[in-house]
This record gives sequence, C-alpha cells and structure tokens, in this order.
Amino acid sequence: MKIIGEVAQAHDGSLGTAYALIDAIAEAGADAVKFQTHIASAESSAEETWRVKFSRQDTTRYDYWKRMEFTPEQWKGLKEHADERGLLFLSSPFSIEAVELLKTLDISSWKIPSGEVNNPFILDAILETRRPVLLSSGMSTWADLDPVVARIQKAGVELSVFQCTTRYPTPPEELGLNLLSEIRDRYQCQVGLSDHSGAIYAGLAASVLEADWLEVHVTLSPRAFGPDVTSSLTIGDLARLVEGTRWLECAAKNPGDKTTVDTDRERMRSVFGQSLVAARDLAVGEELSREVVVCRKPGTGIPVSHFERYLGCKMVRAVSAGQFLEEADLASVT
Repeated sequence: MKIIGEVAQAHDGSLGTAYALIDAIAEAGADAVKFQTHIASAESSAEETWRVKFSRQDTTRYDYWKRMEFTPEQWKGLKEHADERGLLFLSSPFSIEAVELLKTLDISSWKIPSGEVNNPFILDAILETRRPVLLSSGMSTWADLDPVVARIQKAGVELSVFQCTTRYPTPPEELGLNLLSEIRDRYQCQVGLSDHSGAIYAGLAASVLEADWLEVHVTLSPRAFGPDVTSSLTIGDLARLVEGTRWLECAAKNPGDKTTVDTDRERMRSVFGQSLVAARDLAVGEELSREVVVCRKPGTGIPVSHFERYLGCKMVRAVSAGQFLEEADLASVT
C-alpha cells in the first residue's frame, strides 16, 4: 500500500513550511506527498462563504485562498524537492488554471478532490494528459460516481477510487471501510482510503483490507494553525503508521502453515511439551495404565499425546519412579 502524506493547507501559505513538510513526510517513510493547488481568481469569488470561520487574518474565503497560493516557479521547486527526497509528488487542482500549472511540472498522477468529482471541465483537462487518476469520493453517491468512473475508464486512463468521508475529523462509525471492497468489485480498479480521522487506526485497517493507497493529512504540530489540524497526523504518528503498515504487509506476505512440523515447531514441542514418566517403580511384565504414569516436562521422551497407543503394553525393562519412559522400555505396539 502506498502512503500519501497530505499537506493540504498545513503550510499556511509559507513556502519554507511547505519544504519542511516534504522533508518530514520523507523522513517518516511515506511514499508520496500531496498538496492542493489553489488559484483564488480561478476558483473562488466574493460569494464563497466560510464552511468554518477559522482564520483571524483572512477577511474572506477568497483572501484565504489567495494567501495559500504559490507561484509556478515555487511549485516547480516543491516538485523538484519532493523528487530529491524520493517522494511521488501529487497536488489536487481546483481549477482549469491549476491543471495547466501542474501540467508544467510533469506530474505522474492526478488526484481529483471530492468537491471536483463532477466538474467535467477539470476532468476532461486531466484526461487529456493520459496520466493515472486518483479519485476521491467523499461527497459522492454511487449515482454520482458511476458516470465519472465510466468516463475515465472509457478514456483508457488508469484509475484508483478512494473511499473518503468529508467530515473533519471523521469518527470511526463513519469511515466506511466496507466500501473499499465494494469499490473494487464495482469498478474493477485499485482502491484507496482518504482518511480524515486524525488517528492511525483506519490506515492500519486499510492495510489489512489490502487497499492500494492510503492518504492521511499531516501537521508539524497538533497546535498548528489551520482548518485540517484536528483531522491530521503528527509526523511521529505518520512514522508509526508507516511502520505498522509495513509490519502488517510483511505478515500478510508470509502466511502460516499448519500442514507440516518444521524444525522450530519440533524444537518448541520438546521444550514446552510433556513426556510420560513412571509414577512408581515398574517391573518387567507390568501393563502401562493411567495409574502407573504421570506427565512431566520437557517433551523429550515419549510424548504424552502418544499415551493411548501404548496403553496396555507390557514393560520389557524395569524402570524406577520418576524415570522418563522410552519406547525400548515397552513391548512393540500391535
């Protein structure tokens, strides 16, 4: 599973912070970094209202998007830095102009955000590039998704559909983890989880459910400013998520085998198993019964599990109380 560290607005308009987030995401072991490319004049207007009024320095939502902008040259630098750090660079475009800007960066894949799923202008501009599409479904029903997925697949473009819940932070009962398999079966494509829970648990579950992608918001500090902080992982959380995911993937790639007794299992049996031991002195000719044996560790003698096959057999050698029985002490099993 490829893990994407989603920066979104966590940089708060600071280019330096954006670079620091790339570094931190790379050091945490993630596979990709994702931004959002906002061009205020191309996507917003004076009519756009705040979903939640969180900013004390931006009078309008338009002002906020304006402050989140980077120049084309700055975007180029961020892409190059992600490349240098071994990260796949992604950014969600929120306008045709943003698509055109990102085209100049030669990005390898497109991430379509939940709010733009039904925007044919952006979708068609993206499909013209023939690059793979990662499609978020947070605001969509099947009825919304079906024609969009059909449009992408008809164009012959590689597709991944992400289960996403547009609630920040997302409570566990609204994650919709069951939809990962439903998406895969419905569209016969790769699946991902765009997680806004602010915890590592959903991502670990997505790994167990064999998702192909996981996207999580990240923040340098839980006390940072911004609309997504409560639904974000700290860099330390991201590192633990990556570690846990790789641990689970290793386990999944190495299935257990109960059909054979391997060397290690045999050794453990001898350490933890119990053997048949004489409960008292036993003379030649005595029959083996429950009354004349006890069980003791280690399991290096006749295994206690073999008792019934020797039940009723006669002693051919005398043994003392407390002595571990051996096959040679008993008549052959008939």
